[in-house]
Amino acid sequence: MGRLDALRQFNLIKWLREERQSRKLILFIVFVALLLDNMLLTVVVPIIPSYLYYLDEQADVVLKNNTLSQQEPPGAFHSIVSLYDNTVRLSGFNATVRSPDLVPTTPAVAELPQNSSDCPQSSSKLVNENVKVGMLFASKATVQLITNPFIGPLTNRIGYQLPIFAGFCIMFISTIMFAFSSSYALLFLARSLQGVGSSCSSVAGMGMLASVYTNDEERGHAIGIALGGLALGVLVGPPFGSVMYEFVGKTAPFLILAFLAVILLLCLFPSQSQKGTPLLTLMKDPYILIAAGAICFGNMAIGMMEPTLPIWMMETMCARKWQLGVAFLPASISYLIGTNIFGTLAHKMGRWLCALIGMIVVGISVICVPFARDIYGLILPNFGVGFAIGMVDSSMMPIMGYLVDLRHVSVYGSVYAIADVAFCMGFALGPSIGGSIAESIGFPWLMTIIGVVDIFFAPLCIFLRNPPGQEEKIVRLNTHLNTINHILHEHTET
Repeated sequence: MGRLDALRQFNLIKWLREERQSRKLILFIVFVALLLDNMLLTVVVPIIPSYLYYLDEQADVVLKNNTLSQQEPPGAFHSIVSLYDNTVRLSGFNATVRSPDLVPTTPAVAELPQNSSDCPQSSSKLVNENVKVGMLFASKATVQLITNPFIGPLTNRIGYQLPIFAGFCIMFISTIMFAFSSSYALLFLARSLQGVGSSCSSVAGMGMLASVYTNDEERGHAIGIALGGLALGVLVGPPFGSVMYEFVGKTAPFLILAFLAVILLLCLFPSQSQKGTPLLTLMKDPYILIAAGAICFGNMAIGMMEPTLPIWMMETMCARKWQLGVAFLPASISYLIGTNIFGTLAHKMGRWLCALIGMIVVGISVICVPFARDIYGLILPNFGVGFAIGMVDSSMMPIMGYLVDLRHVSVYGSVYAIADVAFCMGFALGPSIGGSIAESIGFPWLMTIIGVVDIFFAPLCIFLRNPPGQEEKIVRLNTHLNTINHILHEHTET
Protein backbone atom coordinates (compact mmCIF):
# COMPACT_ATOMS: atom_id res chain seq x y z
CA MET A 1 0.00 0.00 0.00
CA GLY A 2 2.87 2.36 0.76
CA ARG A 3 4.29 2.00 -2.73
CA LEU A 4 0.85 2.55 -4.26
CA ASP A 5 0.40 5.78 -2.28
CA ALA A 6 3.85 6.90 -3.30
CA LEU A 7 3.00 6.19 -6.94
CA ARG A 8 -0.21 8.19 -6.68
CA GLN A 9 1.66 11.07 -5.07
CA PHE A 10 4.26 10.97 -7.84
CA ASN A 11 1.57 11.05 -10.52
CA LEU A 12 -0.11 14.01 -8.82
CA ILE A 13 3.18 15.92 -8.68
CA LYS A 14 3.85 15.09 -12.32
CA TRP A 15 0.37 16.25 -13.32
CA LEU A 16 0.77 19.52 -11.42
CA ARG A 17 4.14 20.12 -13.06
CA GLU A 18 2.71 19.50 -16.52
CA GLU A 19 -0.32 21.69 -15.77
CA ARG A 20 1.92 24.53 -14.63
CA GLN A 21 3.90 24.32 -17.84
CA SER A 22 0.89 23.92 -20.14
CA ARG A 23 0.94 27.54 -21.27
CA LYS A 24 4.53 27.14 -22.44
CA LEU A 25 3.62 23.89 -24.19
CA ILE A 26 0.76 25.61 -26.02
CA LEU A 27 3.06 28.47 -26.98
CA PHE A 28 5.63 26.00 -28.32
CA ILE A 29 3.02 24.15 -30.39
CA VAL A 30 1.69 27.38 -31.91
CA PHE A 31 5.26 28.55 -32.57
CA VAL A 32 6.11 25.36 -34.49
CA ALA A 33 2.76 25.37 -36.33
CA LEU A 34 3.38 28.89 -37.62
CA LEU A 35 6.97 27.95 -38.43
CA LEU A 36 6.02 25.03 -40.67
CA ASP A 37 3.09 26.82 -42.27
CA ASN A 38 5.22 29.80 -43.27
CA MET A 39 8.15 27.66 -44.37
CA LEU A 40 5.78 25.96 -46.79
CA LEU A 41 4.35 29.37 -47.71
CA THR A 42 7.74 30.86 -48.62
CA VAL A 43 9.79 27.86 -49.73
CA VAL A 44 7.98 28.04 -53.07
CA VAL A 45 8.85 31.73 -53.62
CA PRO A 46 12.19 31.08 -55.38
CA ILE A 47 11.11 27.73 -56.85
CA ILE A 48 7.82 28.47 -58.60
CA PRO A 49 8.83 31.33 -60.95
CA SER A 50 11.85 29.42 -62.23
CA TYR A 51 10.03 26.07 -62.35
CA LEU A 52 7.02 27.45 -64.27
CA TYR A 53 9.38 29.15 -66.71
CA TYR A 54 11.11 25.80 -67.15
CA LEU A 55 7.78 24.03 -67.77
CA ASP A 56 6.79 26.60 -70.40
CA GLU A 57 10.21 26.28 -71.99
CA GLN A 58 9.89 22.50 -72.13
CA ALA A 59 6.50 22.86 -73.80
CA ASP A 60 8.10 25.09 -76.45
CA VAL A 61 10.87 22.51 -76.95
CA VAL A 62 8.31 19.78 -77.60
CA LEU A 63 6.38 22.03 -79.99
CA LYS A 64 9.52 22.98 -81.94
CA ASN A 65 10.67 19.36 -82.06
CA ASN A 66 7.31 18.33 -83.50
CA THR A 67 7.50 21.12 -86.07
CA LEU A 68 11.07 20.25 -87.09
CA SER A 69 10.26 16.55 -87.28
CA GLN A 70 7.64 17.33 -89.92
CA GLN A 71 10.04 19.50 -91.95
CA GLU A 72 13.35 17.56 -91.74
CA PRO A 73 14.14 14.09 -93.07
CA PRO A 74 14.42 11.19 -90.55
CA GLY A 75 17.72 10.94 -88.71
CA ALA A 76 18.53 14.66 -88.79
CA PHE A 77 19.82 16.32 -85.63
CA HIS A 78 17.72 19.08 -84.03
CA SER A 79 18.89 21.43 -81.31
CA ILE A 80 16.81 23.71 -79.13
CA VAL A 81 18.38 26.47 -77.07
CA SER A 82 17.21 26.66 -73.43
CA LEU A 83 16.75 30.38 -72.84
CA TYR A 84 16.96 30.23 -69.04
CA ASP A 85 20.08 28.16 -68.36
CA ASN A 86 21.70 28.51 -71.83
CA THR A 87 21.80 24.80 -72.62
CA VAL A 88 21.30 23.14 -76.00
CA ARG A 89 19.08 20.07 -76.21
CA LEU A 90 19.68 17.71 -79.14
CA SER A 91 16.53 15.86 -80.05
CA GLY A 92 18.45 13.28 -82.05
CA PHE A 93 20.40 12.03 -78.99
CA ASN A 94 18.01 13.23 -76.21
CA ALA A 95 21.10 14.90 -74.78
CA THR A 96 21.96 18.29 -73.33
CA VAL A 97 25.22 20.17 -73.80
CA ARG A 98 26.26 23.38 -72.08
CA SER A 99 29.13 24.50 -74.28
CA PRO A 100 28.63 25.94 -77.79
CA ASP A 101 31.81 24.10 -78.83
CA LEU A 102 30.02 20.74 -78.39
CA VAL A 103 27.08 21.60 -80.66
CA PRO A 104 27.15 19.70 -83.99
CA THR A 105 27.64 22.04 -86.94
CA THR A 106 24.50 21.29 -88.93
CA PRO A 107 22.22 23.77 -90.69
CA ALA A 108 19.41 23.17 -88.18
CA VAL A 109 21.54 24.09 -85.14
CA ALA A 110 20.60 27.29 -83.30
CA GLU A 111 23.59 29.23 -82.02
CA LEU A 112 23.97 30.12 -78.38
CA PRO A 113 24.09 33.75 -77.34
CA GLN A 114 27.57 35.19 -77.09
CA ASN A 115 27.14 36.05 -73.39
CA SER A 116 27.00 32.97 -71.19
CA SER A 117 25.03 34.65 -68.40
CA ASP A 118 22.03 33.50 -66.43
CA CYS A 119 19.74 36.07 -68.05
CA PRO A 120 16.59 34.65 -69.65
CA GLN A 121 16.64 35.78 -73.27
CA SER A 122 12.85 35.75 -73.74
CA SER A 123 11.94 38.76 -71.60
CA SER A 124 8.37 38.93 -72.93
CA LYS A 125 7.69 35.36 -71.87
CA LEU A 126 9.28 36.07 -68.49
CA VAL A 127 7.05 39.12 -67.93
CA ASN A 128 4.00 37.01 -68.77
CA GLU A 129 4.91 34.71 -65.89
CA ASN A 130 3.97 37.50 -63.45
CA VAL A 131 0.25 36.80 -63.73
CA LYS A 132 0.56 33.00 -63.50
CA VAL A 133 2.90 33.14 -60.52
CA GLY A 134 0.80 35.83 -58.84
CA MET A 135 -2.42 33.80 -59.18
CA LEU A 136 -0.70 30.68 -57.88
CA PHE A 137 0.69 32.47 -54.83
CA ALA A 138 -2.64 34.20 -54.17
CA SER A 139 -4.64 30.96 -54.29
CA LYS A 140 -3.52 29.89 -50.81
CA ALA A 141 -4.46 33.16 -49.17
CA THR A 142 -7.74 33.36 -51.12
CA VAL A 143 -8.87 29.92 -49.93
CA GLN A 144 -7.73 30.74 -46.40
CA LEU A 145 -9.68 33.99 -46.63
CA ILE A 146 -12.85 32.06 -47.50
CA THR A 147 -12.27 29.39 -44.84
CA ASN A 148 -11.48 31.67 -41.88
CA PRO A 149 -15.04 32.93 -41.21
CA PHE A 150 -16.11 29.31 -40.68
CA ILE A 151 -13.10 28.21 -38.62
CA GLY A 152 -13.32 31.09 -36.12
CA PRO A 153 -16.86 30.38 -34.83
CA LEU A 154 -16.18 26.64 -35.10
CA THR A 155 -13.31 26.87 -32.61
CA ASN A 156 -15.64 28.66 -30.20
CA ARG A 157 -18.00 25.66 -30.32
CA ILE A 158 -15.69 22.63 -30.47
CA GLY A 159 -12.46 24.02 -29.00
CA TYR A 160 -8.99 24.24 -30.50
CA GLN A 161 -7.69 20.66 -30.48
CA LEU A 162 -9.50 19.26 -33.53
CA PRO A 163 -8.92 22.27 -35.84
CA ILE A 164 -5.19 22.29 -35.14
CA PHE A 165 -4.94 18.51 -35.71
CA ALA A 166 -6.88 18.86 -38.97
CA GLY A 167 -4.61 21.72 -40.00
CA PHE A 168 -1.50 19.57 -39.62
CA CYS A 169 -3.10 16.73 -41.61
CA ILE A 170 -4.06 19.04 -44.48
CA MET A 171 -0.64 20.67 -44.41
CA PHE A 172 0.98 17.24 -44.77
CA ILE A 173 -1.17 16.37 -47.81
CA SER A 174 -0.46 19.75 -49.41
CA THR A 175 3.29 19.36 -48.90
CA ILE A 176 3.33 15.92 -50.52
CA MET A 177 1.39 17.32 -53.49
CA PHE A 178 3.93 20.13 -53.89
CA ALA A 179 6.76 17.61 -53.89
CA PHE A 180 5.43 15.48 -56.73
CA SER A 181 3.32 17.89 -58.81
CA SER A 182 4.68 18.57 -62.28
CA SER A 183 1.94 20.75 -63.74
CA TYR A 184 0.54 24.20 -63.03
CA ALA A 185 -2.91 22.79 -62.19
CA LEU A 186 -1.61 20.42 -59.50
CA LEU A 187 0.64 23.10 -58.01
CA PHE A 188 -2.38 25.43 -57.90
CA LEU A 189 -4.43 22.75 -56.14
CA ALA A 190 -1.66 22.06 -53.60
CA ARG A 191 -1.30 25.77 -52.84
CA SER A 192 -5.07 26.15 -52.42
CA LEU A 193 -5.29 23.14 -50.13
CA GLN A 194 -2.59 24.64 -47.95
CA GLY A 195 -4.94 27.58 -47.33
CA VAL A 196 -7.45 25.32 -45.58
CA GLY A 197 -4.79 23.82 -43.32
CA SER A 198 -3.35 27.24 -42.52
CA SER A 199 -6.76 28.55 -41.56
CA CYS A 200 -7.29 25.70 -39.09
CA SER A 201 -3.89 25.94 -37.41
CA SER A 202 -3.47 29.74 -37.39
CA VAL A 203 -6.91 30.74 -36.12
CA ALA A 204 -7.08 28.02 -33.48
CA GLY A 205 -3.48 28.60 -32.40
CA MET A 206 -3.75 32.36 -31.94
CA GLY A 207 -7.13 32.01 -30.23
CA MET A 208 -5.71 29.49 -27.79
CA LEU A 209 -2.78 31.76 -26.94
CA ALA A 210 -5.12 34.66 -26.23
CA SER A 211 -7.28 32.46 -24.00
CA VAL A 212 -4.44 31.14 -21.82
CA TYR A 213 -2.49 34.43 -21.60
CA THR A 214 -5.15 36.71 -20.11
CA ASN A 215 -2.85 39.53 -18.96
CA ASP A 216 -2.44 42.07 -21.78
CA GLU A 217 1.32 42.47 -21.40
CA GLU A 218 1.91 38.71 -21.11
CA ARG A 219 -0.32 38.13 -24.11
CA GLY A 220 1.65 40.61 -26.20
CA HIS A 221 4.91 38.91 -25.21
CA ALA A 222 3.51 35.42 -25.98
CA ILE A 223 2.10 36.48 -29.35
CA GLY A 224 5.44 38.11 -30.14
CA ILE A 225 7.18 34.79 -29.49
CA ALA A 226 4.62 32.91 -31.59
CA LEU A 227 5.08 35.40 -34.43
CA GLY A 228 8.76 34.59 -34.10
CA GLY A 229 7.85 31.15 -35.46
CA LEU A 230 6.15 32.85 -38.39
CA ALA A 231 9.22 35.03 -38.86
CA LEU A 232 11.57 32.07 -38.65
CA GLY A 233 9.53 30.24 -41.28
CA VAL A 234 9.67 33.27 -43.54
CA LEU A 235 13.40 33.55 -42.78
CA VAL A 236 14.32 29.94 -43.53
CA GLY A 237 11.84 29.24 -46.34
CA PRO A 238 13.19 31.19 -49.36
CA PRO A 239 16.92 30.44 -48.99
CA PHE A 240 16.18 26.84 -47.97
CA GLY A 241 13.98 26.39 -51.04
CA SER A 242 16.34 28.06 -53.50
CA VAL A 243 19.45 26.20 -52.35
CA MET A 244 17.72 22.81 -52.22
CA TYR A 245 16.10 23.44 -55.62
CA GLU A 246 19.39 24.27 -57.31
CA PHE A 247 21.59 21.60 -55.72
CA VAL A 248 19.20 18.74 -54.78
CA GLY A 249 15.93 19.12 -56.68
CA LYS A 250 12.37 20.37 -56.37
CA THR A 251 11.01 17.54 -54.23
CA ALA A 252 13.65 17.65 -51.46
CA PRO A 253 12.48 20.71 -49.45
CA PHE A 254 8.84 19.58 -49.51
CA LEU A 255 9.63 16.05 -48.33
CA ILE A 256 11.55 17.48 -45.35
CA LEU A 257 8.59 19.70 -44.41
CA ALA A 258 6.20 16.76 -44.78
CA PHE A 259 8.32 14.74 -42.34
CA LEU A 260 8.18 17.55 -39.77
CA ALA A 261 4.40 17.82 -40.20
CA VAL A 262 4.00 14.11 -39.43
CA ILE A 263 5.92 14.55 -36.16
CA LEU A 264 3.65 17.42 -35.12
CA LEU A 265 0.52 15.33 -35.69
CA LEU A 266 1.33 13.67 -32.36
CA CYS A 267 1.08 16.96 -30.47
CA LEU A 268 -2.42 17.18 -28.99
CA PHE A 269 -3.64 19.03 -25.94
CA PRO A 270 -7.02 19.60 -24.28
CA SER A 271 -9.26 22.60 -24.91
CA GLN A 272 -12.71 23.76 -23.99
CA SER A 273 -15.46 25.46 -25.98
CA GLN A 274 -17.04 28.80 -25.16
CA LYS A 275 -19.66 31.06 -26.70
CA GLY A 276 -18.25 34.34 -27.95
CA THR A 277 -19.39 37.47 -29.76
CA PRO A 278 -20.85 36.75 -33.25
CA LEU A 279 -18.39 37.18 -36.09
CA LEU A 280 -20.56 39.73 -37.89
CA THR A 281 -20.69 41.94 -34.78
CA LEU A 282 -16.90 41.93 -34.55
CA MET A 283 -16.60 42.77 -38.25
CA LYS A 284 -18.73 45.90 -37.69
CA ASP A 285 -16.42 47.17 -34.96
CA PRO A 286 -14.46 50.09 -36.52
CA TYR A 287 -11.49 49.67 -34.19
CA ILE A 288 -11.11 45.99 -35.08
CA LEU A 289 -11.35 46.97 -38.76
CA ILE A 290 -8.56 49.53 -38.40
CA ALA A 291 -6.30 46.95 -36.73
CA ALA A 292 -7.19 44.42 -39.43
CA GLY A 293 -6.48 47.00 -42.14
CA ALA A 294 -3.00 47.64 -40.76
CA ILE A 295 -2.27 43.90 -40.82
CA CYS A 296 -3.66 43.63 -44.37
CA PHE A 297 -1.87 46.55 -46.03
CA GLY A 298 1.38 45.97 -44.14
CA ASN A 299 1.61 42.36 -45.33
CA MET A 300 0.31 43.22 -48.81
CA ALA A 301 3.68 44.86 -49.51
CA ILE A 302 5.62 41.62 -49.07
CA GLY A 303 2.74 39.73 -50.71
CA MET A 304 3.25 41.79 -53.87
CA MET A 305 7.01 41.33 -53.76
CA GLU A 306 7.00 37.53 -53.47
CA PRO A 307 5.90 36.71 -57.06
CA THR A 308 7.23 39.83 -58.80
CA LEU A 309 10.65 40.45 -57.21
CA PRO A 310 12.23 37.15 -58.42
CA ILE A 311 11.00 37.79 -61.98
CA TRP A 312 12.27 41.38 -61.87
CA MET A 313 15.63 40.11 -60.60
CA MET A 314 15.83 37.54 -63.41
CA GLU A 315 15.03 40.24 -65.92
CA THR A 316 17.30 43.07 -64.66
CA MET A 317 20.04 41.38 -62.59
CA CYS A 318 20.49 38.04 -64.38
CA ALA A 319 19.98 36.43 -60.95
CA ARG A 320 20.71 32.75 -60.46
CA LYS A 321 18.20 30.38 -58.86
CA TRP A 322 19.73 30.47 -55.37
CA GLN A 323 19.74 34.28 -55.39
CA LEU A 324 15.97 34.44 -55.94
CA GLY A 325 15.37 33.14 -52.42
CA VAL A 326 18.38 34.68 -50.70
CA ALA A 327 17.11 38.15 -51.71
CA PHE A 328 14.31 37.77 -49.15
CA LEU A 329 16.76 36.87 -46.36
CA PRO A 330 17.20 40.45 -45.03
CA ALA A 331 13.43 40.90 -44.77
CA SER A 332 13.05 37.60 -42.97
CA ILE A 333 15.84 38.28 -40.49
CA SER A 334 14.57 41.77 -39.71
CA TYR A 335 10.99 40.48 -39.30
CA LEU A 336 12.24 37.98 -36.73
CA ILE A 337 14.10 40.77 -34.91
CA GLY A 338 11.13 43.14 -35.09
CA THR A 339 8.55 40.72 -33.72
CA ASN A 340 10.78 39.76 -30.78
CA ILE A 341 11.68 43.35 -29.89
CA PHE A 342 8.26 44.92 -30.25
CA GLY A 343 6.30 42.00 -28.79
CA THR A 344 7.19 43.56 -25.41
CA LEU A 345 8.27 47.08 -26.34
CA ALA A 346 5.05 47.92 -28.18
CA HIS A 347 3.07 47.62 -24.93
CA LYS A 348 5.29 50.23 -23.29
CA MET A 349 5.51 52.72 -26.16
CA GLY A 350 1.90 52.29 -27.27
CA ARG A 351 0.85 49.71 -29.82
CA TRP A 352 -0.93 52.32 -31.94
CA LEU A 353 2.29 54.34 -32.25
CA CYS A 354 4.36 51.26 -33.03
CA ALA A 355 1.97 50.29 -35.84
CA LEU A 356 1.84 53.85 -37.19
CA ILE A 357 5.64 54.09 -37.44
CA GLY A 358 5.80 50.58 -38.91
CA MET A 359 3.33 51.40 -41.70
CA ILE A 360 5.31 54.51 -42.69
CA VAL A 361 8.61 52.58 -42.72
CA VAL A 362 7.03 49.81 -44.84
CA GLY A 363 5.88 52.38 -47.37
CA ILE A 364 9.27 54.11 -47.63
CA SER A 365 11.18 50.81 -47.83
CA VAL A 366 9.14 49.27 -50.66
CA ILE A 367 9.42 52.48 -52.68
CA CYS A 368 13.22 52.14 -52.41
CA VAL A 369 13.32 48.49 -53.61
CA PRO A 370 13.34 49.20 -57.39
CA PHE A 371 16.39 51.46 -57.02
CA ALA A 372 18.57 48.39 -56.39
CA ARG A 373 20.89 47.43 -59.24
CA ASP A 374 22.12 44.11 -57.85
CA ILE A 375 21.27 41.69 -55.04
CA TYR A 376 23.36 43.70 -52.57
CA GLY A 377 21.29 46.80 -53.23
CA LEU A 378 18.21 44.92 -52.03
CA ILE A 379 19.62 44.32 -48.54
CA LEU A 380 18.73 47.65 -46.91
CA PRO A 381 15.19 48.17 -48.34
CA ASN A 382 14.22 44.54 -47.75
CA PHE A 383 15.56 44.77 -44.20
CA GLY A 384 13.36 47.83 -43.65
CA VAL A 385 10.30 46.07 -45.07
CA GLY A 386 10.67 43.05 -42.80
CA PHE A 387 11.47 45.03 -39.67
CA ALA A 388 8.50 47.38 -40.17
CA ILE A 389 6.05 44.55 -40.85
CA GLY A 390 7.30 42.93 -37.65
CA MET A 391 6.41 46.16 -35.83
CA VAL A 392 2.89 46.15 -37.28
CA ASP A 393 2.12 42.46 -36.68
CA SER A 394 3.51 42.34 -33.14
CA SER A 395 1.38 45.40 -32.28
CA MET A 396 -1.90 44.59 -34.01
CA MET A 397 -2.19 40.90 -33.13
CA PRO A 398 -2.24 41.55 -29.35
CA ILE A 399 -4.47 44.59 -29.77
CA MET A 400 -7.07 42.35 -31.42
CA GLY A 401 -7.38 40.36 -28.19
CA TYR A 402 -7.35 43.56 -26.13
CA LEU A 403 -10.22 45.04 -28.18
CA VAL A 404 -12.31 41.91 -27.59
CA ASP A 405 -11.60 42.10 -23.84
CA LEU A 406 -12.49 45.78 -23.80
CA ARG A 407 -15.53 45.88 -26.08
CA HIS A 408 -16.90 42.32 -26.44
CA VAL A 409 -16.92 38.85 -24.86
CA SER A 410 -13.43 37.52 -24.07
CA VAL A 411 -13.53 34.59 -26.49
CA TYR A 412 -10.93 34.86 -29.21
CA GLY A 413 -11.63 32.39 -32.03
CA SER A 414 -13.66 34.82 -34.14
CA VAL A 415 -11.47 37.89 -33.65
CA TYR A 416 -8.34 35.99 -34.67
CA ALA A 417 -10.25 34.63 -37.63
CA ILE A 418 -10.68 38.29 -38.64
CA ALA A 419 -6.97 38.93 -38.03
CA ASP A 420 -6.08 35.93 -40.18
CA VAL A 421 -8.54 37.10 -42.86
CA ALA A 422 -6.72 40.44 -42.92
CA PHE A 423 -3.37 38.67 -43.16
CA CYS A 424 -4.68 36.49 -46.00
CA MET A 425 -6.18 39.42 -47.88
CA GLY A 426 -2.70 40.91 -48.00
CA PHE A 427 -1.29 37.68 -49.43
CA ALA A 428 -4.28 37.11 -51.74
CA LEU A 429 -4.74 40.55 -53.25
CA GLY A 430 -1.01 41.26 -53.18
CA PRO A 431 0.20 38.52 -55.55
CA SER A 432 -2.92 38.48 -57.77
CA ILE A 433 -3.16 42.24 -58.28
CA GLY A 434 0.60 42.72 -58.06
CA GLY A 435 1.31 40.30 -60.89
CA SER A 436 -1.11 42.09 -63.21
CA ILE A 437 0.18 45.57 -62.29
CA ALA A 438 3.80 44.50 -62.75
CA GLU A 439 2.96 43.12 -66.17
CA SER A 440 1.07 46.27 -67.18
CA ILE A 441 3.11 49.19 -65.83
CA GLY A 442 6.21 47.56 -64.39
CA PHE A 443 7.63 46.48 -61.04
CA PRO A 444 8.86 49.96 -59.93
CA TRP A 445 5.38 51.48 -60.24
CA LEU A 446 3.91 48.52 -58.36
CA MET A 447 6.20 49.18 -55.41
CA THR A 448 5.41 52.90 -55.52
CA ILE A 449 1.66 52.29 -55.39
CA ILE A 450 1.69 49.96 -52.39
CA GLY A 451 4.21 52.19 -50.62
CA VAL A 452 1.95 55.24 -50.96
CA VAL A 453 -1.07 53.22 -49.76
CA ASP A 454 0.77 52.14 -46.60
CA ILE A 455 1.91 55.69 -45.83
CA PHE A 456 -1.60 57.12 -46.24
CA PHE A 457 -3.16 54.36 -44.09
CA ALA A 458 -0.73 54.91 -41.20
CA PRO A 459 -2.54 57.89 -39.53
CA LEU A 460 -5.64 55.74 -38.95
CA CYS A 461 -3.69 53.92 -36.22
CA ILE A 462 -4.16 57.02 -34.04
CA PHE A 463 -7.76 55.92 -33.43
CA LEU A 464 -6.40 52.85 -31.58
CA ARG A 465 -4.71 55.03 -28.96
CA ASN A 466 -7.64 55.02 -26.50
CA PRO A 467 -10.48 52.89 -27.88
CA PRO A 468 -13.72 53.10 -25.87
CA GLY A 469 -15.01 49.99 -24.09
CA GLN A 470 -18.41 48.65 -23.13
CA GLU A 471 -19.98 50.61 -20.26
CA GLU A 472 -20.48 47.59 -18.03
CA LYS A 473 -16.86 46.52 -18.52
CA ILE A 474 -15.63 50.02 -17.70
CA VAL A 475 -17.82 50.11 -14.56
CA ARG A 476 -16.51 46.68 -13.53
CA LEU A 477 -12.94 47.81 -14.10
CA ASN A 478 -13.44 51.05 -12.14
CA THR A 479 -15.04 49.11 -9.27
CA HIS A 480 -12.08 46.76 -9.23
CA LEU A 481 -9.63 49.69 -9.16
CA ASN A 482 -11.60 51.44 -6.38
CA THR A 483 -11.51 48.27 -4.30
CA ILE A 484 -7.75 48.03 -4.70
CA ASN A 485 -7.31 51.69 -3.77
CA HIS A 486 -9.52 51.25 -0.70
CA ILE A 487 -7.49 48.26 0.49
CA LEU A 488 -4.24 50.18 -0.04
CA HIS A 489 -5.64 53.19 1.82
CA GLU A 490 -6.65 51.06 4.83
CA HIS A 491 -3.26 49.38 4.81
CA THR A 492 -1.53 52.77 4.82
CA GLU A 493 -3.62 54.01 7.78
CA THR A 494 -2.85 50.84 9.72
